[in-house]
Amino acid sequence: MAKKSGGNGHYRSAITGRYVTTAHGKRSPNTTVYEKTGGGATGSARSAKTGRFVTEGFAKRNPRTTVKED
Repeated sequence: MAKKSGGNGHYRSAITGRYVTTAHGKRSPNTTVYEKTGGGATGSARSAKTGRFVTEGFAKRNPRTTVKED
């Protein structure tokens, strides 16, 4: 597993869904999501570009720039 970033969260790739290093997350803001620990509802989707929660329809139309959070 990749290193977690300093505080209360970690970065995840919007393309693969895998955890990535903090350095990679900061270099690739359009395709990674910073997730705070304990945030979001189970089964929700988040935009990699804005970090905001999005609808299921939006996530299906934009699979490379959204992350499904389980």
